Amino acid sequence: PTRRSSDLLADREALGSDVVLLSGAEGRHAATVRRLRPGERADVTDGAGLVTECVVAGPVEGGLELIVQARREVPRPDPAITVVQAIPKGDRGELAVEEMTEVGVDRIVPWAAARCVPVWQGARGERSLARWRLTAREAAKQSRRAWIPEVTPVASAGQVAELIGKAACAMVLEPGAAASLGRLSLPESGDLLVVVGPEGGITGEEGTAFGAAGATACRLGPTVLRTSTAGTVAAAILLTRSGRWS
Repeated sequence: PTRRSSDLLADREALGSDVVLLSGAEGRHAATVRRLRPGERADVTDGAGLVTECVVAGPVEGGLELIVQARREVPRPDPAITVVQAIPKGDRGELAVEEMTEVGVDRIVPWAAARCVPVWQGARGERSLARWRLTAREAAKQSRRAWIPEVTPVASAGQVAELIGKAACAMVLEPGAAASLGRLSLPESGDLLVVVGPEGGITGEEGTAFGAAGATACRLGPTVLRTSTAGTVAAAILLTRSGRWS
């Protein structure tokens, strides 16, 4: 049969059967947009490490029927990479989430930094968080990740400091910092945490609090990146140096 890997999601319970019925929006997308045909390969994941290798049996009402050929569990990545992302203006936050998901970031923490222009409160905050989570889900499918990155509720500076204290290694991106992220000594395991500030930069109070919690100020390179791209670049450096991109 024609073999083609597909980016499909289903819950773990459904993937436990030898015949998987992919229904709802996911099934309609597979059948009518991706136009998967009988005999074609379709890999389905639950977004939490389980991957089922399937062959398309054929369309059914409201979706697609798949025959499971094999299952495998993909372990949670270690070291894990967390990016604390100051909330950017406009749709740049969703762009940042999309790119960080594609490269392999494991957890994204929206941060209400002092100099952030957008304010996530009430219904607006809930909608914004939902968009970030949906973006992460869709980007994980597109990049064929077995794990969908966690997008946490919005964090305050105090909560970010707590995360820094729990991390195996924490870094705050600062253009003029003496230390280089590309040369920083990294642990072999645990949580690698990167803090990305807003367009106007982090305040002195935030920087002092993060340093006191154990973070190291680091520069990426000779140029200054937008807040929406800095996290992706930092993650790529960490993925390479940690061996995850070996």
